[in-house]
Parts: sequence; C-alpha cells; structure tokens
Amino acid sequence: MAEFKKLEMLTMKDNFMFGAVMSEPENCRPFLEMALGFPIGKLTVSTERSLVYHPEYKGVRLDVEASDENRTRFNVEMQVVLKPALAHRARYYHGQIDMELLGRGCGYGSLPDAYVIFICDFDPFAQGKYRYTFRNMCLEEKGFALQDGQTTMFLSTCGKNPDEVPESLVSFLRYIGSNLKESTEESEDDYVRRLQAAVRGVKASREMGGEVHDISGDAAGRARSWICGRRSKRQGRSNIGIVGSSAR
Repeated sequence: MAEFKKLEMLTMKDNFMFGAVMSEPENCRPFLEMALGFPIGKLTVSTERSLVYHPEYKGVRLDVEASDENRTRFNVEMQVVLKPALAHRARYYHGQIDMELLGRGCGYGSLPDAYVIFICDFDPFAQGKYRYTFRNMCLEEKGFALQDGQTTMFLSTCGKNPDEVPESLVSFLRYIGSNLKESTEESEDDYVRRLQAAVRGVKASREMGGEVHDISGDAAGRARSWICGRRSKRQGRSNIGIVGSSAR
C-alpha cells in the first residue's frame, strides 16, 4: 500500500523533497563536490528521469541526474530501505546511463566519466563506513585501475568512521538520517543550513499548499510537475527530460 505524508511532514530523505531540493544546481553541486572530492563547474540537473529503451526490458528512474561542462554524468539515488542486489542495481544504472552517451560512429574513448551514488539510510555493507567507493581494479596487479571512467559510491547515514571522511560529509549524512524534529534543529554546518532553508522554502511555497504527497510512486510525477513549473517561471523553460515511462 502506498504511504502518504503531508508536505510539512517530509524530510530530505523523502523522494519528493530530495528531488525538489536537489533539482537546484546550487544545492546539488556542493553535495557532489563534498562526496567526490573534486571541484565541479557549471552543472545541469534533472530529477526523476526515466530511461526505458525497450518495452521488453527493465527501465530505470533516476532520482537525480546531473552533468557538467565536461559531459561527466552524476546519478544520485536516495535509498531509505535496504533492498537486495543493490550492487547489481548500480551496475544496471551505469549501463542504462551509458546507452545514450555514445552516438553512432563515435569512438569508445569519447564516453565521459560516470558516477552513480547511493545515499543509504542504513549501512549497505555492514562495515561501519560513511562512504564506500568502488572502481574496477586489476586483481593481479595491486593498485592498477582499469580507468574505464566508472565509479560507484555508497554513502551511509550509519557510519562510524568520522575521522576518515570530511566533516561536512558526516554533517550532511547525519542530517539525512535525522527524523523530522531533528532535521529542523539549527545546524553548525553551512551546507546543511542551506538545505534546511531549501526544505523550508518548498514547504512554504503557496504552489504546494497543504497537498498530500504519495512518497512511493506518484510523488515522482508530482515532483516533476512542480519542479518543471518552478523552472519554467524562472528560466522560461525546463531542462527535465523524460524518456519512456516511469520505471524502477
């Protein structure tokens, strides 16, 4: 059965709120730079974009997808519930994202780097880490990477190694893992305060009013509609792309 929440009860870990806040490049870019550890230039963001290339095969719906001036692709997924085969899901997402990055006649070397990031409200590997980063490596030669441009990262709100990751990342993950009351408490972290302000802005929007949101399935469509409307008013257009129908 679908779970319903009133708008004022949503936090950043709810799909609708996560998409609404992260659809703004000024909110999404600091997160990517903090998680990945390198600066990112101009960023284009889309949310809840569905990729369905054939009706007989499983499509995917990307929570947040972004690209920079170098065509680098970033996919960020909010994962609140532990589900089986999360690593295989990441592999499938990489494949689906790559499908549209190489035009006919283009060489494989023109594929841009791609990052798939899962923000987990649990520890996906039970190793007590805030961050797990995976790349393809050679088993026979230690430290020798395949350099295929593919990186998969899992962030956990349940980490126990704060000294091994940036303090700002720990603050962010603790904010994501907090309940409604805790998420409204004043944070000492600048980025978390920015996100708190963005959440308040979404909740205070007269366009949203007191609408009740399905945070499981139908939230995707409503989030797309609302974000499209905001961007249309601000930019005169929307950069959200929909391919096929919604699927996960």
